[in-house]
Amino acid sequence: MNSMFSKVFLTLLCCASFTGFTVQAQTTKTLENQQSVAVPSEKLPITPEVKIGQLENGLTYYIQNNGKPEDKVELRLAIKAGSILEDDDQVGLAHFMEHMNFNGTTNFKKNELVDYLQGIGIEFGADLNAYTSFDQTVYILPIPSDDPEKLNKGFQILQDWAGNALLTEEDIDDERGVVIEEYRTRLGAATRMQSKYLDKIAYKSKYADRLPIGTKENLENFKYESLRRFQKQWYRPNLMAVIAVGDLDVETLEQKIKENFNGLKNPENPRPREEFGSENHKETFVAIEWDEEATGSQVQVYYKDKGERKKTKTIQDYRDNMVEGLFTEMINNRLNEYTNKPNPPFIFGFSYHGGIIGNKEAYQSIAQTNETGQLEALKVLLEENERVKRYGFKASELERAKKDYLARLERSYKDRDKRESNRIVGAYIQNFIDESPIPGIEWSYNYAQIELPNIKLEEVNGLIADFLHDDNRLVVLTGPKKEGLKKVSEEEVVALLNDVKNADIDDYVDEEVRSDMMAVKPAKGSVVEKETLFEGQINEITQLTLSNGSTITYKKTDFKNDEILFEAFSYGGTSLYSNEELKETASANGGLFEAGIDGISKNEMTKMMSGKIASVRPYIRGNDEGMRGSSTPKDLETMFQMIHLYFTKLDKDPEAFASYISKQKAFLGNILSNPNISFSIALGKFLNEGNPRYTGFPTEEDFDKANYDLAYQKYKERFANAGDFNFYFVGNIDEEMLIDLAETYIASLPGNSTKEMYKSFPFRQKSGDHEFVYRKGTEPKSQVNLIFSGDATYNEKEARAISALGEILSIKLIEKLREEEGGVYGAGARGSISKIPYGNFNFSISFPCAPENAEKLANASIAELEKIIKDGPTEVDMDKVKKALLLSRKDELEQNRFWLSAIRSADYNQSDLNNVVNYESNINALTTDDVKAVANKYLKGGYIKAILLPEE
Repeated sequence: MNSMFSKVFLTLLCCASFTGFTVQAQTTKTLENQQSVAVPSEKLPITPEVKIGQLENGLTYYIQNNGKPEDKVELRLAIKAGSILEDDDQVGLAHFMEHMNFNGTTNFKKNELVDYLQGIGIEFGADLNAYTSFDQTVYILPIPSDDPEKLNKGFQILQDWAGNALLTEEDIDDERGVVIEEYRTRLGAATRMQSKYLDKIAYKSKYADRLPIGTKENLENFKYESLRRFQKQWYRPNLMAVIAVGDLDVETLEQKIKENFNGLKNPENPRPREEFGSENHKETFVAIEWDEEATGSQVQVYYKDKGERKKTKTIQDYRDNMVEGLFTEMINNRLNEYTNKPNPPFIFGFSYHGGIIGNKEAYQSIAQTNETGQLEALKVLLEENERVKRYGFKASELERAKKDYLARLERSYKDRDKRESNRIVGAYIQNFIDESPIPGIEWSYNYAQIELPNIKLEEVNGLIADFLHDDNRLVVLTGPKKEGLKKVSEEEVVALLNDVKNADIDDYVDEEVRSDMMAVKPAKGSVVEKETLFEGQINEITQLTLSNGSTITYKKTDFKNDEILFEAFSYGGTSLYSNEELKETASANGGLFEAGIDGISKNEMTKMMSGKIASVRPYIRGNDEGMRGSSTPKDLETMFQMIHLYFTKLDKDPEAFASYISKQKAFLGNILSNPNISFSIALGKFLNEGNPRYTGFPTEEDFDKANYDLAYQKYKERFANAGDFNFYFVGNIDEEMLIDLAETYIASLPGNSTKEMYKSFPFRQKSGDHEFVYRKGTEPKSQVNLIFSGDATYNEKEARAISALGEILSIKLIEKLREEEGGVYGAGARGSISKIPYGNFNFSISFPCAPENAEKLANASIAELEKIIKDGPTEVDMDKVKKALLLSRKDELEQNRFWLSAIRSADYNQSDLNNVVNYESNINALTTDDVKAVANKYLKGGYIKAILLPEE
């Protein structure tokens, strides 16, 4: 369950607001009949896919039939009530109320709800969840639609959430500890710094005092009646919406909503649901905060709008949003170019106009930089804004932005019938909460095709004049506080604001780039063998052997209309480097791909790829090297060309590498000051003590010593023989085209029959009984890691059993540590057995908690594990895990990403792909004895207890 500090920034199609509530969805007209360009004042349509209704008590509902995934309905209960509505005695109770809906309702007494849902395969946290923000609370419940009893229970749960929480004194007191532990997880430098400038973002606004998580003091001491009063006042049907999207007919879903929610009553004389804004200010506010534990440095500039957010009611409003979207695309293209230059002024920088808090919007420019580069980063952000204000964008920039804008819309349009239900519900939630538009992707794509060509450069250029102003402005700088580092002063910031305003700034030069990635195609190789690997249950998988020795394995699917995913690997990786070569290249390998290919730099590549969706990213890891990528069917050849060029013509660019090193060192910044990160790094060193090949987390000195020449040489060696690579493609594949492209761009690569293998080394991480205590940080928070590991002979059945053991123990840890002890917000266990680079097992338990509880909860965790070692898990818990695994797999079987991973992993691990076909029978065959056996075999030989504690 999540407390959200800021509103989620949705895509352009979702973030603009829609007109006042409409009870019944309008029918979308065709654009030809609509005359949208000629009638800009016409209201936006509502997608005909959704049925919107309202009960007599004011509850709104959104219903859509959607068959992906099969046999599942995504249910949401959205409430227009969040922390902003809390009275002074209720701080943090909107979020606390969310917790209580999982801890005792009319139909599900304490813990029965989670227990029931786990019993039908729905995982707490992963599937079942909720979140609270300033202005809304949303409950999330996916439920099977092919079982009437489960469906009825799902709606009963939503009904209970809507107003049937019991809120007993005992349940409230039991939950205080859990919510305080969630509060504890948020403590740290970012929270401390934010608390000092939030009142400047939300100037003279209640928002500044209503962070959803609340205060520790009030969470510990609030009166029971304060929580009950919040529920009575705000959990009412006229502030609620039920969203139901999934594989069930609309009529049935509508009837379920009416049966379960018609009986809800609004309170007599309901308290008005106020809207809260923030005031304008004439001066420029400057907030400069630093903290000993801040991990990095950031610059933010807010030009706050003087009025409230303009809602998107008409077609003209929607067109205005398109213009703003093009502006955002172009300004960020310019800022992105800086990150690829030598000595870049920031790690990343971006600008956009959007919401900041409540109903207030602002034009915002943000950058992350190194600890001494805040003023330089601020200068670049300000200068780019000023450059656009003086000179505007270029026509060539606008054309590229239009192509990219339309390409993204086209992809969504082509996949409009392949959207998963959980990707649809969000737009309806936002339509209810803030009237965001829902015209539908079909209307949006058709409208963009017609209207994008009519958007003039002058329109886009004119926006920034309204965005930039000297009043209602805020500059926020945050970063680390440490010896020898000078803090930027407010006077320096104000002086820079004035200097840039009066500076001589040159116009932007948009350099032309070549139009073709590969002007001349390579001489074709050939397919020497074609073999069908699998048929029937998992559909056909085909393997090609090419004339240079490469193999291509592909699976044609219809899961997405506009998606093809790609991977390739070859054994070897850095395991074939000497110890010295490994150390010299470990911090350099990531920088290899900052260079371009065949003389095309990264900035030029961005321009060249306008209107195309294709990407390829090589890698070199410990035991293998390879590539990952994706494309649309239309841009498949572009992806193949990139594959070919990364094998043959990766550029060597010392300036690009220097830029990479600069960004990495800036990113490192003060990262070790973060207690959790520092603990993780120190634990890694402890576990690998004595390992001559351990490189660990890089330092600035490591980056200074990174050997680019050697890394580039080794890359060329690793990718010299394409015949040693296996290539994988999954998606909406045209087989004839794929074979032609494979012969052209992969079979033509240099290759032979030589096959390499990764090398395994004798060193093993620490295992058995050890204790590692690490002190870092000032906040009262700890992290506990319990680690079991050692050599093992890989066995597929045991691998399944130890993984299931992790899932079972996670259930027991939540029951014991969270629900019974109230000592953690979350806890989990994970187990695995691997065969590469050598047979080994790993089992871990981890959770954050209060320092004073670390030992007690660690011991309680081991006690829960020992129960399983002694008696095995219960059949009930075993059944919960099996159902969750099978329910998850049912969804995975309809995903390209899953199949790509499964096919590649079968080859990589030299395992049987039939395990995918036999997954259900293999899981159902698991017994409590199997789990007990692996627990006894692997988890009785001692463990490493690693605990992070705050400094004394």
